[in-house]
Amino acid sequence: MDIVREIALKALYKIDKEDAYSNIALDETIKKNRRKLDDRDVGFISEIVYGVITWRLTIDEIIKKYSNIRLKKISPWILNILRMGIYQIVFLDKIPKSAAVNESVNLAKRYGHKGSSNFVNAILRKVEKKDYETFFEIKNPIERISKTTSMPVWIIEELLKENDIQKVEEICKASNIKPKVVIRINNLKTDKQELENLLKERNITFQQGEFEDFLILEKAKNIEQLDLFKQGYFTIQDEGAGLIAKVVNPKPNEVILDACSSPGGKTTYMAELMEDKGKIIAWDLHSHRVKLVEETAKRLGIHIIRTQCQDATIYKEEYKEKFDKILLDVPCLGTGVLKRKPDIKWKRKPEDIEEISNIQKNILQTCSKYVKSNGQIVYSTCSIFSEENDKIIDEFLQKNPDFIYGKIQTLNAEKNVQNLNKIQLYQNEQTDGFFMCKLQKK
Repeated sequence: MDIVREIALKALYKIDKEDAYSNIALDETIKKNRRKLDDRDVGFISEIVYGVITWRLTIDEIIKKYSNIRLKKISPWILNILRMGIYQIVFLDKIPKSAAVNESVNLAKRYGHKGSSNFVNAILRKVEKKDYETFFEIKNPIERISKTTSMPVWIIEELLKENDIQKVEEICKASNIKPKVVIRINNLKTDKQELENLLKERNITFQQGEFEDFLILEKAKNIEQLDLFKQGYFTIQDEGAGLIAKVVNPKPNEVILDACSSPGGKTTYMAELMEDKGKIIAWDLHSHRVKLVEETAKRLGIHIIRTQCQDATIYKEEYKEKFDKILLDVPCLGTGVLKRKPDIKWKRKPEDIEEISNIQKNILQTCSKYVKSNGQIVYSTCSIFSEENDKIIDEFLQKNPDFIYGKIQTLNAEKNVQNLNKIQLYQNEQTDGFFMCKLQKK
């Protein structure tokens, strides 16, 4: 029995049947078996698990083509064995088809019965790469995009409210790009030149990111086990997420509220930009998530963050007009980070938009009372839906005439300064998708 594929299967089953998050299920499953695995094994398990979750819709369409049994009637174990086999055959070039089929059949014998293994064998022997390629011939553009990018139709339709069909297709394709490992230099403990030298000593190759404090690592593995990470010389953060902290424009000795702070990437970057001088109050709803902020701050050697377990929708009189600046990186559907969290595509539903946008409005309205006169709020999400972004801001400004758009200073490709009110990033090879808007209190 191939233990590597079996571990991948167990992780997929956990994600499906226990509604577990992919990264947590994968980490737990690998941790239980770590002694039996080398780094290549861990990489292959991750490849299969994330690959199957990312391409699930497309893979299921191929299963439907060859199966006379409806998907809902197939055992979850056997369905995921089929998905794993098809992912290897269609999307991985280095795995021989015979190996993908034989190992899938072996798994089916263990997690099903003789009929199950015959069923898996019959389907996988018919599957070819061209089964995916035929989806590009579909005439209906929404159906074509859905099946070629493994994107639920409702997400495509939501994006079409604000974008043309070509732009939507670009966004959907970009959601399947394997994310790069991007690190943010901690200037409290090191500087760019020193960290680059230390990475070179460890044979870690990299290139400069879009922003000065960021490096893109190439072929990086187990980066959190690196001594430089543990010593707090850098942290892992997408450049788009880092841009949000820069938009806040935190200054030394300011008092800042980060009302939805976990896991602490933006919180700690603001502290670094403040040179660890001043005060950041960092809230989160759950105590275990507050702990993540504390652990990150401790590793990075930051002392100005004060964490509290606090619901940002509940008004606290003691904080009225207490803060120079506020960051509201509110809970959202996460449609901008699908390449890192592909299971979002299958966990979220259209009706979630109204529910989450009500929470977002509530947080913005409540926390707006905490900013000083002439203070600023930055509202941000990792969503690409206007209902969570522009429409929230438009409604807030209509109801709150004491607020206006603030100015975001940013450099474009020609290094000219642009003054913007808001920025919508869509996922691409360089970054995830984010929205950010600055509001100024009169």
